[in-house]
Amino acid sequence: MRFLHTSDWHLGRSFHRVGLLDAQAAFLDHLVATARDREVDAVLVAGDVYDRAVPPLPAVELFDRALHRLAEAGVPTVMISGNHDSARRLGVGAGLLGRAGIHLRTDPAGVGTPVVLTDAHGEVALYGLPYLEPALVREQLGAAKSGHEAVLGAAMDRVRADLAARPAGTRSVVLAHAFVAGGAPSDSERDITVGGVSAVPATVFDGVDYVALGHLHGSQTLTPRVRYSGSPLAYSFSEADHRKTMWLIDLGADGDVTAAERVDCPVPRPLARLRGRLDDLLADPAHDRHRDSWIEATLTDAVRPRDPMARLAERFPYTLNLVFEPERADTDSLASYAQRLRGRSDRQIAEDFVAHVRGGGLDTAERTVLYGAFDDVRVEAATTEREGGR
Repeated sequence: MRFLHTSDWHLGRSFHRVGLLDAQAAFLDHLVATARDREVDAVLVAGDVYDRAVPPLPAVELFDRALHRLAEAGVPTVMISGNHDSARRLGVGAGLLGRAGIHLRTDPAGVGTPVVLTDAHGEVALYGLPYLEPALVREQLGAAKSGHEAVLGAAMDRVRADLAARPAGTRSVVLAHAFVAGGAPSDSERDITVGGVSAVPATVFDGVDYVALGHLHGSQTLTPRVRYSGSPLAYSFSEADHRKTMWLIDLGADGDVTAAERVDCPVPRPLARLRGRLDDLLADPAHDRHRDSWIEATLTDAVRPRDPMARLAERFPYTLNLVFEPERADTDSLASYAQRLRGRSDRQIAEDFVAHVRGGGLDTAERTVLYGAFDDVRVEAATTEREGGR
């Protein structure tokens, strides 16, 4: 059976204030064409369909058109909600859509109820695990502890129990939206850390034949059976070196992944990160190839140049972001605040602040209180989205 694995569409998102709806529409055209031309048996969408809980109307219309086209092409689609989606909104009409072959899995209670497809070798059970916010689903799933690993483990227990009751030889696929250990993050993913821990081990998914992951925006192979498709478009300059693709997965008669091919997505405009003194960036002929790229320029001039954005735009008309990191000695205390915080999580920043103010770090009890406060804020936001949004 052949699957097209994709995720993290983030419909409605912009890129440094540049609208991406046309690029997202081009990607969905490409997805539908690929599903049809490569004779795909099912499309798997592993969460973050929208960029926010209450998406703009043009994004909803784009989503609606894509579903109609997949249904008209006769390609079954299994889709889960991600941490950016409102599960309740995305799941509206799931029963009716299921009759058209569009299977939305947004309710944690349904993790053990698969979509069952059949080919010449028998049945394939596809289980959808929507993004599971630990504090909201722990009791519902009967997880022994809080945290992502515990709730995903409880969900997978339900998957394995259902699978064990099916005929011998039934193949299995799981869709999940999570940060799995070994994956490389980028700057455009929302933090899902709970209690200071965000990643779960890949072993939590043991017992199934293929795991279609969403959340991380880079295409990645954690094991031959556990993969991230990544986002179809770049949503931050940290993704400048990403190759944006979907996975075309062939599942053999015995459940082995017999083929895994990366299918390239349309690129609306390449990304480039340039670094150096302004005059050098403007004069270096090696940068000619970036004239039509979206540009993030990091200027290292010791003194801030005059009108840097306007001057850059003369050579690079698609310059979108400007960063200043003046060249100074490593010990210079005036290094930019942004530079010092780059790559650090909110929790790390908070811990560093406390240590700086009082001259010492947090003990275990204090760290627990701090992490709990961050968790409470995120749970409150997730609860608000679940109950209707702001």
